Amino acid sequence: MRYRGRSLSIALSVLFALAMMPRFAWAGLDQATEAYRNQDYATALRESMLQAPKGDVVSQFTLGEIFYHGRGTRRDTNEAAKWYRLAADQGHSGAQYSLGLMYENGLGLRQDFKEALRWYRLAADQKHAGARYNLAL
Repeated sequence: MRYRGRSLSIALSVLFALAMMPRFAWAGLDQATEAYRNQDYATALRESMLQAPKGDVVSQFTLGEIFYHGRGTRRDTNEAAKWYRLAADQGHSGAQYSLGLMYENGLGLRQDFKEALRWYRLAADQKHAGARYNLAL
């Protein structure tokens, strides 16, 4: 992994996505976000699993993070890639960046620099700092 300021980028991505959500979707998401922030990953996983299948982009990204880093569960890069892709397809820049990293490094996905470049560009177009940095490299 080349970019070290990823945590700030992720936090900003999550905050932006939260601001764009309709009010009715906040109930379970509030619990999941608060639990994740408090490192209660079991609760974050449970609450995100309720919302993500309904298309909630923040929950999908959160599940990607949980599985990628093995927070509250075993690390599963295949499962992380699945949830990142769902969020990335909806335009979540943090998920797009994360998919780029996974393609670049061959984690959970076959190594494919063309695909990494594609996802980095999508995230960079949304001013994602990590994606812009990796493109510059």
